[in-house]
Amino acid sequence: MAYKVPFVDFPAHYHSLEKEMMDTVKEIFEGGDYILRKHLKQFESDMASFLGVKYAVGLNSGTDALHFSLLAAGVVPGDEVITVAHTFVATVEAIIHCGAKPILVDVCEDFNMDVELVKLAISSKTKVIIPVHLNGRLCDMGKLMEIADKYNLTVVEDSAQALGATFDGKKAGSFGLTGCFSFYPAKILGGAGDGGILVTDDEAVAEKIRLLRDHGMQRSTGEILYFGYNSRLDNLQAAILDLKLKHLPNWIERRRKLASLYYQGLSGLVQVKPPPHHDSDSRYFDVFTNYVIRAQDRDKLITYLKESGIEVLISWSKPLHHHKALELGNSNLPETERISKEVVSLPLNTEISNDQVEFVTGCIHKFYEG
Repeated sequence: MAYKVPFVDFPAHYHSLEKEMMDTVKEIFEGGDYILRKHLKQFESDMASFLGVKYAVGLNSGTDALHFSLLAAGVVPGDEVITVAHTFVATVEAIIHCGAKPILVDVCEDFNMDVELVKLAISSKTKVIIPVHLNGRLCDMGKLMEIADKYNLTVVEDSAQALGATFDGKKAGSFGLTGCFSFYPAKILGGAGDGGILVTDDEAVAEKIRLLRDHGMQRSTGEILYFGYNSRLDNLQAAILDLKLKHLPNWIERRRKLASLYYQGLSGLVQVKPPPHHDSDSRYFDVFTNYVIRAQDRDKLITYLKESGIEVLISWSKPLHHHKALELGNSNLPETERISKEVVSLPLNTEISNDQVEFVTGCIHKFYEG
């Protein structure tokens, strides 16, 4: 189905950068620069500079960034890692693949980890806390880092949905031992396929991740120090991402303007709760990777919007602990339960027009007023 308002407009996004992208692709192919080449190193350097950290290591996915972060933090079977259930499965998947136990805590109304509940979840086995910065907004990292410091716990940030967002002027991914990012095509900075990056201020961690991503091999000597993985960010992807990174500040500003249009257009609807507005708390600078509302009669609204030509998504209709095959237990997470029944993501991308946003909000008004 061709939507009047697509959730992501990949063709339009490509055409806006076509000349730059094709010149870059030609350069890569003519030079035969495919793996661990200068474009990757340049992108890693530029990303570290953008985030205000010392090191960045390109990987083949945000999932591996999470997994490798836990390995670098020394997580072993029997350890516990605190995180949330309102997230993509990759967050918990990384914990499981280390042989550790995920301890799930509830979220706040802004969809992020309820930091006050973290203290209650800490045990003698707790090793790491993974906050998930959702929809372009950070967790309350001030309080969370205080807790981590008090109990001598490591923080690994799942920042896959918060590239460029800040809390108290400090960017997502720069608080903990590591920050983990995904370049899945629909992300705020998306590649032409899968990709990810891990950032850190710890030189030893950065070096360990470089070894882990390349079969445990020390390239300078050819010595294999341990069994690793094949998780290198392809040079072609890095080059495309690096040229897109230069546009990211403008894209973020555009997203914030679109978010304001949505907020204004949805005002007065008691059946809809939009995400926090820009001015609601000066500590936060949100980038609106997604524009997620909480809506009454959510499923009927989704049907109406799709029939009206508007592509919308749900992330996620079922909390992770409700997937029986994952055997995560029966956690008491009331806010997570409510959110899963109410959330819907509206189209928000840099190619969408103001008129399209007005069309979406108008349709939502019609649904509830009708």
